Amino acid sequence: MNTLLSLTDNLQTFWHYTGFANAEAGHFIMILFGLVFIYLAITKEYEPLLLIPIGFGILVGNIPFNEAANLQVGIYEEGSVLNILYQGVVKGWYPPLIFLGIGAMTDFSALIANPKLILIGAAAQFGIFGAYIIALQMGFAPNEAGAIGIIGGADGPTAIFTTSKLAPHLLGAVAISAYSYMALVPVIQPPFMRLLTTKKERLIKMKIPRVVSQTEKVLFPIMGLLLTAFLVPSGLPLLGMLFFGNLLKESGVTRRLAETARGPLIDTITILLGFTVGASTQATTFLRMESIKVFAIGALSFVIATCTGILFVKIFNLILPKEKKINPLIGNAGVSAVPDAARISQTLGLEYDPSNYLLMHAMGPNVAGVIGSAVAAGILLGFLY
Repeated sequence: MNTLLSLTDNLQTFWHYTGFANAEAGHFIMILFGLVFIYLAITKEYEPLLLIPIGFGILVGNIPFNEAANLQVGIYEEGSVLNILYQGVVKGWYPPLIFLGIGAMTDFSALIANPKLILIGAAAQFGIFGAYIIALQMGFAPNEAGAIGIIGGADGPTAIFTTSKLAPHLLGAVAISAYSYMALVPVIQPPFMRLLTTKKERLIKMKIPRVVSQTEKVLFPIMGLLLTAFLVPSGLPLLGMLFFGNLLKESGVTRRLAETARGPLIDTITILLGFTVGASTQATTFLRMESIKVFAIGALSFVIATCTGILFVKIFNLILPKEKKINPLIGNAGVSAVPDAARISQTLGLEYDPSNYLLMHAMGPNVAGVIGSAVAAGILLGFLY
């Protein structure tokens, strides 16, 4: 009899440790979100390098367990393996390393050849400050509004870096929102690109960019760092690593370092960042009204950024001579979703004129958007941190 009672007690104890006993409805909702991310990544190929790590991380982060048992398995349990890996997000280690890799794989030739395209990248950053104003109106504190606003830059690492400094409690919601909308850029942007442009504007053909010399390519990251970092020193971790990675690429004498930065290093950090960001969405901390508000403002910020980039080109064209007019379809590329936003410009351009190749032109504002989002983050950190 005692043996039977002991066995029953052991089974009850075991049951209390299982995920089934500790599951709440929120866990299953988040698991469904994770499965949707994985589905979109595999079937639609929406940013699979991001959505698969994030989606699977959501599954891992929402396996229920008995928190009172101190099992040291949850991402928010100090000393657990997941918590240690998550420190790269919380302390802001991962984003600068991502920027190092981005710099090492980015060709700034289109921007160097046509410097005025940087204005499109700057105009698109209005999505950040527009979202900041909206977040303030919705009751968020200034530091929270700054973290939410950065979603409009369409730059996941920058959003994580800024939020980790300004509003760590919103990190999961901001990160998931930023990466979700980055993946959905091919869905979000085209309707507004068609709505805001005329058929005549879509057919504008731009001159082939001039050939950029190797000297210009080497000088660009050096001058870019000095100009931007002196303007916003608070953006130095991102800007410094971005331009450092680009110098590794363009110097011609550090090929091995550049290949490491844009290959194994960025791949490793992307895996760790995506997985831990996904795992940080535990239902008990993530499913709150403020998370829903963050997602709503994030969507608006992407729309604002896309529209302001396109409208800026249309206004700019009013003062440009006919032979130098810019096709407004590249206005969407001012966000820093590289190279997806530029590819959308190319796709829509070919849709209306199969001989109109806009990719090389769209890459100018696209890479300018990378710099612009880091500068905007530096500005927000400068007066909110």
